[in-house]
Amino acid sequence: MSRDAAEARLALEMERQREFGFQYWPMFLLDGGGHAGCAGLRPFHDTRVLEIGVYVGRPFWSLRIGEEAARTVIRHAWQTTEVEALVAGHGPNNANSQAMIERLGFRYTHHEPWGPHQIMHPYYRLERPRE
Repeated sequence: MSRDAAEARLALEMERQREFGFQYWPMFLLDGGGHAGCAGLRPFHDTRVLEIGVYVGRPFWSLRIGEEAARTVIRHAWQTTEVEALVAGHGPNNANSQAMIERLGFRYTHHEPWGPHQIMHPYYRLERPRE
């Protein structure tokens, strides 16, 4: 990502935090404080559903911090928003992300195009727990 693209993305995330109370937040290791990736929420197709995303840097894949971050973001969504559901997607051939999404309780719903090349990605949905 170019510097300009990174600055634009940071501005977008800061605006989402101001407008909605959530964004993709940076993740840091508890041991040493190194930057490990980001995790958070963004609006999906309407305001009743949010998309959760977790991006972990390659050097940290074996630490399973993505699942810990996702659980924290899910808890935050249920505690601070009134959305009816969360969705999550993953790259078409990413079996590890698929397994994590399913462990979190998400259920497959559909494929839809994603990214600049509009590659079909699988999507999953997690309903708000009933009280």
